[in-house]
Amino acid sequence: MDDAHDLDPLRHLPTMPPGTRYGDRELSQLSFNTRVLALAADPEVPLLERVAFCAIFSGNTDEWVQKRLQLVRDDASRGNDASSWLAGTNLLATVHGILADTAKAQSRIWREQLVPALADEGIHVVDHDALDDDQRAQCSRAFERRMFPILTPLAIDPGRPFPHISSLSLNLAVRVRTARDEESFARIKVPRTLGRFVELSGPDDTVTLVPTEQVVAAHLHVMFPAITVIEHGVFRVTRFAHQFFEEEQAEDLLDAIETGLLERRFDRVVRVEAQEGMPDGLLGRFVEEFDVEEGAIITVPGPLDLEGAWQIAGQDRPGLHYPQWSPRVPAALGQTEDIWAAIRAGDVMVHHPYDDFERSTQAFIQRAASDPKVMAIKLTIYRTTGRNSPIVESLIRAAEAGKQTVALVELKARFDEEANIRRAKALEAAGVHVVYGLIGLKTHTKTCLVIREEDGELRRYAHVGTGNYNPSTAGIYEDLGLFTADQRVGEDLSHLFNMLTGYSDAQPYSRLLVAPDAMRGELMRLIGRETERGAAGHITIKCNNLVDRQVVDALYDASDAGTRVELYVRSMCAVVPGVEGLSENITVRSVVGRFLEHSRIFRFGPPRSDDVVHLIGSADMMARNLDSRVEAIIPVLDQANRAQLDDVFAIMAADTWSAWDLRPDGSWHRSGTNPETGTHTVLQQRAKEREAVPDPV
Repeated sequence: MDDAHDLDPLRHLPTMPPGTRYGDRELSQLSFNTRVLALAADPEVPLLERVAFCAIFSGNTDEWVQKRLQLVRDDASRGNDASSWLAGTNLLATVHGILADTAKAQSRIWREQLVPALADEGIHVVDHDALDDDQRAQCSRAFERRMFPILTPLAIDPGRPFPHISSLSLNLAVRVRTARDEESFARIKVPRTLGRFVELSGPDDTVTLVPTEQVVAAHLHVMFPAITVIEHGVFRVTRFAHQFFEEEQAEDLLDAIETGLLERRFDRVVRVEAQEGMPDGLLGRFVEEFDVEEGAIITVPGPLDLEGAWQIAGQDRPGLHYPQWSPRVPAALGQTEDIWAAIRAGDVMVHHPYDDFERSTQAFIQRAASDPKVMAIKLTIYRTTGRNSPIVESLIRAAEAGKQTVALVELKARFDEEANIRRAKALEAAGVHVVYGLIGLKTHTKTCLVIREEDGELRRYAHVGTGNYNPSTAGIYEDLGLFTADQRVGEDLSHLFNMLTGYSDAQPYSRLLVAPDAMRGELMRLIGRETERGAAGHITIKCNNLVDRQVVDALYDASDAGTRVELYVRSMCAVVPGVEGLSENITVRSVVGRFLEHSRIFRFGPPRSDDVVHLIGSADMMARNLDSRVEAIIPVLDQANRAQLDDVFAIMAADTWSAWDLRPDGSWHRSGTNPETGTHTVLQQRAKEREAVPDPV
C-alpha cells in the first residue's frame, strides 16, 4: 500500500454503482467528515488550523456515532434499509469499515505529519517514555498536585460490580495481582477537567505536551500501592444518544426530557475504541460487558480522543493560524447609532462572520432590552452560549424592566438539552415568559420580534436568520440574517409566536414560508415553475443537507427538462449529479474551509431576471425540517441584498481552492489550485467593501 495514499481519508469511502438514484445520507455525512480530515493533512493550511481540523473531525465523528450508528445497526438487524443503495447489513459493515479506516488515517496524519511539524515549531507532543529526568519530575509533580486527588480507581471483583463507563470518557483498564496472588481488574477514568495533555515548561518559546493518560499510567504504582500492576491499556466507549422522549404521554415536557437525559447516560454502547497495544485479554474483559459486534471495536495506533487537540490548536502562535479576521459593520448599520432608523430606512442583511454579530444581531437584542420605547421582545433559542450569554442576559434585563419578554427555548436541541434546561429555568426565574416548544415538533426557526412604541403607535421590527443566536459560533459559522421593519413580516411573526406560545391555529402567512404548514408546498411550486421553463429555468440552492427524496426527485425532473440546477450542499446529499438521462444538468459543490458553511439560501430563476425569487432561512432540505419542525424562510426583496446573495453564489461557483465537486459515483474531488479564489477569503474582502467608513474629520 502506498503510504501517501493511505493518508488520504477519502480513499476509504465506497463509490456508488452506475444507476444509483439516491446517495446515502449516512455515507455522505461520513464523507463530509473525511473532507474535514483532509484539511488536517493539507500542508497549505496553517499548522495549528490543521490541528484544529483534526480535532473537528474527531468531534464530528463522535457526534455521528452517538446519533446514527445504532439506527444503522437497527436497520441491519431488520435486514433492510430503505434509505441506502447498500443493503442494511452491507451498510453497517461499510460504516464500521469507514470508522475504523478513517480513525487509523487520522492517527497516521497526527503521528507522521502534525506531530513532526509541531516539533519544528517548538511545540513538542511526546510520549512519557521519551521524557528526560527533569520532564518526568514535572509530570510527577503535576500528578501529585492536580491528578491524584481527583482520580478514582474502581476495582472489579465479586464484591464490586462492573462500573458504569460514561460515553466518550477516556479510561485506563488495569490488570493487577493482589497481595494474595489473585488477579483482578480495575478501571480509572481520566476526567476531561484534567485536560487532554499535560503541559511542561521548556526553554524559550518551546512547550512540551504529554498525553494525560500516559502520565496517569506512569503513576499506577501510586494508585495501586502494595500490589503489582500487570498490564494496562487505554480505551473509551461511545453510547447511543437517543432522542426518543415520550412527549405525547408527558404531563410536563421539561420533566420528560430530564428523565430522558438520565436514561441516555446508560444507553447501549455502539462503539469501543482501544489504543493500539492494549492486551487482547484485558480489552476482552471490558468488551464482554458492552454487547457490541466485532466490527464496532476499533484499534487505533495513536492517542484516542483527538478532539482534545483543541488544547494545542489554541496555542498563541499567530504565524501558525489563519490571518486574524476582524468582522466588519455594514454601512447600513454603521452610519447611525439609531438601529431602528437604520432598519426603517430599508431591509438590512448581515453575513456572519464577515459582518460583526456583536454589533448587529446581538446589538439589536441588547438595544431592544434597554430601549424604554420597546414594549415587547419575542425570541427563539435553539442553541446559544453558556451561562453568561449576552442574549439571555438581555432577555432577563428586558423582563426586569417590565417589558413583555417571551423566549421559546427548544429543550430538544440535541446535546444542548441540559444547557437549555438551565437557561429556561434562569429566564423563568427572572420573569421571562418561557415556552418549551410544541409536542411532536422541534422549533428550529431563528426569529426575533421587537415591538416598539413610536408616535403613539406600535411598530414591529424583525430579525429572521439562518443561524442560532449564539455569539460564540457566530465567529466561525457562516450565516445570514435579515432585519426588517416590514409590517407584513412583523404580523407573520406575531402569528408564529402566538402559535408557539398559545393555542392559535396556523394562520396564512403573508411573507414568511413556515414549516410544517406551507414551506414544502411553496418550495415545490417554485421548483416546478423553473422546471416548466426548461432551459430558461435556473435553480440554485445552498444548504447543509439535501436528502428529502421528494425534493431530490423534483430536481431530477427539472434537470430532465433542461433546467440548470446548482447545488451547494455542505454535508449530506442524496442527489447524484451529472448522470445522463437523470441529472446531467445538476452540479453539486461543498465548500470546506476556515468557516463552517451554515446558511440556507434559495434562488429560483436566473440572476437579475424580472421574477427571480431569493429566500433565506433556517430549513435544510430534509423531511424532518420540512415536515416535523417549526422553520421559517423569508423572501429577500431589496435589490442590493439580492445582489449580495447572487455574489455569494458566484463566489462559490468560482472557488478553485476550498470547493469540492461531487461526481456521479459519489466521490468528492477538490479542485484546489488558487487560494485567492477561496470562498472565505473572497467574502472577507466583500465585507471590507461593505463596511461603514467613518466620515472624515
